[in-house]
Amino acid sequence: MPFDGGYLHKITQEINTLAGARIDKISQPGKELVMLTLRATGVNKKLLLSADATAPKVHFTTQSLENPKAAPMFCMLLRKHLGSGKLLRAEQQGLDRVLRLVFETVNELGDKVETSLICEIMGRHSNIILVDCRGKIIDAAKRVDFVTSEVRQVLPGMTFVLPPAQEKKSLLDCSPRELTSAILTGRDLPLWKAVLEQAQGLSPLVCREVSAFVCGSADLTPSALSPQQQERLEFYLGTVATALGEGCGAPTLVRDPAGKWVEFSYLDLRQYPEDYEVLHPEGYSALLDLFYQGKDSRERMRQKTAQLHKSLCTLRDRLSRKLGHQRQELLNTGDRQRYKEWGDIISANLYRMERGDRSLRAQNFFSGDGEEVEIPLDPTYTPAKNAQKYYGEYRKAATAEGKLRELIAKGEQELLYLESAIAELERAASEEELQGIREELISQGYLRRDQKQKQRPVKLAPLRYRSSDGFLILCGRNNLQNDQLTLREARNYDLWLHTQKIHGAHVIIVSDGAREIPERTIEEAAVIAACNSAAGTGAGGAAGAKVPVDYTFVKHVWKPNGGKPGMVLYDPYQTAVVAVDHRRVEALLER
Repeated sequence: MPFDGGYLHKITQEINTLAGARIDKISQPGKELVMLTLRATGVNKKLLLSADATAPKVHFTTQSLENPKAAPMFCMLLRKHLGSGKLLRAEQQGLDRVLRLVFETVNELGDKVETSLICEIMGRHSNIILVDCRGKIIDAAKRVDFVTSEVRQVLPGMTFVLPPAQEKKSLLDCSPRELTSAILTGRDLPLWKAVLEQAQGLSPLVCREVSAFVCGSADLTPSALSPQQQERLEFYLGTVATALGEGCGAPTLVRDPAGKWVEFSYLDLRQYPEDYEVLHPEGYSALLDLFYQGKDSRERMRQKTAQLHKSLCTLRDRLSRKLGHQRQELLNTGDRQRYKEWGDIISANLYRMERGDRSLRAQNFFSGDGEEVEIPLDPTYTPAKNAQKYYGEYRKAATAEGKLRELIAKGEQELLYLESAIAELERAASEEELQGIREELISQGYLRRDQKQKQRPVKLAPLRYRSSDGFLILCGRNNLQNDQLTLREARNYDLWLHTQKIHGAHVIIVSDGAREIPERTIEEAAVIAACNSAAGTGAGGAAGAKVPVDYTFVKHVWKPNGGKPGMVLYDPYQTAVVAVDHRRVEALLER
């Protein structure tokens, strides 16, 4: 992971600049997320601590995260033991990914004591642990019992013990020459792996950067290095050691051609191709805010929408199976004409039949070649009643066909709606959008309103974009808003756009009445429609994909009778094929 011991060392230096600050507020926005608001003279900063296995980290943030209505127990403990405490220092042992925040607090007897909040940044083993002045664990964000780990337990009342140390050399404690010697005499692995095996606190990213500087694209082992390359290795390790020093280093953020953040470091990264963008934010915490902001919000939304997403998928799958059965039944009704023919053949041969016959073999006068047909009979029925039975089967199948076609058409509409609601849910980027989707599903009878909810949420406005030519572009956030935007608010000669046969938002280019809408604006609106559709879900994950987008004047768009929210018909129309480009869309968004 790029958040290695070296990067934690740079964050530790930033935190120590606020030594002496007092804790103004403690909150716990998530189960494994803690926010400390630190107040110093003229400065208020929020320190974010995350033990989430997917993105463990510690850094100052400018984000405002939504807190639960009732504070979790761990948050209450933090408030009790750290409330109004003064930050004395931040400590890191070598380049291990363990940070100790030491606070001066007042105990129950009124004495000043040191209480520590320890952040372990170690993937799925990450944790936030509160430790008292005697080194005893008060509690932790994740309790680790004997079942979870036989090596190291983290439980209230136990003595805090650091994670097992790795036998590696730290550039804080040894010289670049000593580390170079250890690498050259260690296992003969590819150079970046050899560096990773010997150096403490350096991520694979930094080790690959070392290898790229020493031997370029060649995948050499330490034994294959020339004397000059060995000197380059020692020199670059010295550069890494210098970057770890206070006030040194270069916060570096790398973005791929699709606009997705891919890596970050405290070193200037040069191992990426020219089409990758390298940025240098002001500060290591500011860098993490940029890198994780989109990822964190998507992960929080994924967790919040998980249950609703599962319920909608279950409904969709159940409806798909039901439609499959109905389509099969409809196919079976296609053979109903045979029942009528059999009834007619039986009626024409009544004189040859007697009660108790199990079959009738007679000429099929409906066949061109006059071949014989064998018709099964019910021996308990009279010949005439057998004929009536087949006429009844024919009428029943004819009635079923009409009803099945009606049910299938209705089911297909509902299936399309459920798939559009799932697509909306996957695109939701805020609590307000999620609540808007919930309101839509409540209005359609898929959810019940929470009786504890005293008032309805505030009406959500559509997303607003401004084209390069100055035209306002509006984008619906859910199906109800799509209907409102297209069928009520838009005017006849505004331009309407939607991805072709792909669930997505309705997009409106608001015509100013004085100018013809330029091609560039239409293209930008088409990209907005593509990014706000199922084809563009993932904020960069589908970047570059070619998506067809239909567009026409609003006057050519109408809603079919009984159509679900968001469903419309349109004709005539034109189609533009555009590439998903989230960076371009982000630049057009009005703040």
